[in-house]
Amino acid sequence: MAGRGTPATALLTRKKIDHTLHSYEHAGGAAYGQEAVDALGLAAGRVFKTLVAEVDGNLTVGVVPVDATLDLKALAAAVGGKKARMAEVADAERATGYVAGGISPLGQKKRLPVVVDASATSWNTVFCSAGRRGLEVELAPGDLIAAVDARTAPIAARG
Repeated sequence: MAGRGTPATALLTRKKIDHTLHSYEHAGGAAYGQEAVDALGLAAGRVFKTLVAEVDGNLTVGVVPVDATLDLKALAAAVGGKKARMAEVADAERATGYVAGGISPLGQKKRLPVVVDASATSWNTVFCSAGRRGLEVELAPGDLIAAVDARTAPIAARG
């Protein structure tokens, strides 16, 4: 890989988790997940975005396919909470150590609870941010879940 590693890639290397990095030219704009889908020619359901929400006042990470939205009620239920809302971008960046559009569920500065949408387990490999805009990591969904001690739940809403 050209360029420097990220905390996400360092975590995968340290845990000896099999993964492949895919980089593409980040063009700007806010639809980072869709940009990765288009640039890498992948099915949108196989590329996951990392969203930080606040559940009962505690930051929690939801990982959902880029062609879906995060179901906040389902996320709250998955972690035993009552009420969820999207976190402020500055709070998400401060807690994870990543910038918006490059937030990875892997290697976050502060260890937050992570919930991966159950649809991830239907793929042999999935893609998520490797910790920088324009850099995706491909790995087995079970490895992603194990690496961040995530739980799985149906937290994605479509349509």
